[in-house]
Amino acid sequence: MSIYLVHFLASCLSIYVLWRYYEWLTGKGLHAIPTVGPSAPGFSYIGTFRILRHGKDMVERGYRKYKGGTFKIALADRWLVVFSGTQLVQGAVKFPDEKFSFSEAISELIQIKYTLGKSLRDDPYHVEIIRSQLTRHIARELPAIHDEIVEAFTEVIPPREEWTAVLALPAMGAIVARVSNRVFLGLPMCRNLEYLRIAVSHTIDIVNASNYLSFFPHILKPFASALFNASQQSFRDGVRLLRPLIEDRLQRAHEQGKEWPGKPWIIDEAVERKQNVEEIVRRLLFFNFAAIHTSSNSFTHALYHLAANPEYMKPLRDEAEAVIKEEGWTKAGMRKLRRLDSFMKESLRLNGINCTSLTRKALTEVTLSDGTFIPAGTICVAASGATHTDDENYPNALDFSPFRFSEMREKEGENIGHQFVTTASDYISFGHGRHACPGRFFAANELKAMMTYLVLTYDVKFGDEGVRPPNRWFGFSVTPCPDTPVLFRKRRI
Repeated sequence: MSIYLVHFLASCLSIYVLWRYYEWLTGKGLHAIPTVGPSAPGFSYIGTFRILRHGKDMVERGYRKYKGGTFKIALADRWLVVFSGTQLVQGAVKFPDEKFSFSEAISELIQIKYTLGKSLRDDPYHVEIIRSQLTRHIARELPAIHDEIVEAFTEVIPPREEWTAVLALPAMGAIVARVSNRVFLGLPMCRNLEYLRIAVSHTIDIVNASNYLSFFPHILKPFASALFNASQQSFRDGVRLLRPLIEDRLQRAHEQGKEWPGKPWIIDEAVERKQNVEEIVRRLLFFNFAAIHTSSNSFTHALYHLAANPEYMKPLRDEAEAVIKEEGWTKAGMRKLRRLDSFMKESLRLNGINCTSLTRKALTEVTLSDGTFIPAGTICVAASGATHTDDENYPNALDFSPFRFSEMREKEGENIGHQFVTTASDYISFGHGRHACPGRFFAANELKAMMTYLVLTYDVKFGDEGVRPPNRWFGFSVTPCPDTPVLFRKRRI
């Protein structure tokens, strides 16, 4: 190792220790909030490594001990305040953005300035595109979504008479990338292997970069980004590949106005803002980051439950056959799949994407509904995983009960309550309130269409033991076990 690099790393460590000591000494006004895990300078850094393997356990321990209140955990670059209980969740979502900001919190936690680009933070118009255009056009896009599901499954997992082992997580990532980009970019680019590789690798690069950069104090993040951030290379690859296509579409929009065959919905906003190719690619890759990572994980979790419990296949098939015969592959059809909707929601309840949700940054001093004082600059989250596995919220909460929510809808006579996309103070996988995930309506229809096609086309199971493998945790994030195969064969019954 070069002596210069040794000196650089030693300097970084010294700066970090001094900075952490100052943070601990001043406490940023958080001394009154109890701590889970080590917090003193030096020991807190040890605690951050413990989070990598035991983050979920630390949050659950804090939830049990301080339920209905708050606690804090020392991260590598900041304190994280965790609030628990439905009353605090209800209170948190009522704060205005000028006080308790979702966008500022997410910007910091995924290091958006370095991973996705400063412009996405400064002008997040892509959020409104997702909330309005993408959601509004679901019914129109479903035939194309179904067409791509059939093509993608057939290529990635060809239906065979004999059992075939498939590593589900990468396979579902490839299928989700194709299906999502059928809507984002259309044919033929959604089947372009180089583009799909870029979209998937960019997603992985962002996740990895945000994790690495969280270990550095703010003053060192620009230097660390140059060393550990691979997302900029995948972005440049995306610009190189997509430039001719985007320039052609921008030209057609200029010549033909707002309506022309095959016009992607992102173009209107891009033209209005006079966006260049690079900025459009940033938005497209952001859409892929949001779709591929969360949807492929969520679908694989649900697939694992099905493979471990093949007895659920018949009720899901019976419902799917009846609904598709009556409604076809339409938005109305997806809405009538109540058992499948419940199956997907129950899987998300038990697994999720993270064990925290409802992320906010206090932009001013804030007092939570229980009287807890939160200084400006503090990042706060809700303990979503612990909330979802609390028996007070869900009887036998640790059990996978696939039709829990459809039965609740039948008992209460509700058509809207307890749907996959419905949020509540005790169901916060998608967040809650006005900043609940805007893409959840598209994702729910996409995932339900994928699972409907799967149960109508394949038999699935695990190997001889037939047991669902344990999830893999990294910090507060969870993924399905990536190296356990699922067995597929062409449906026989």
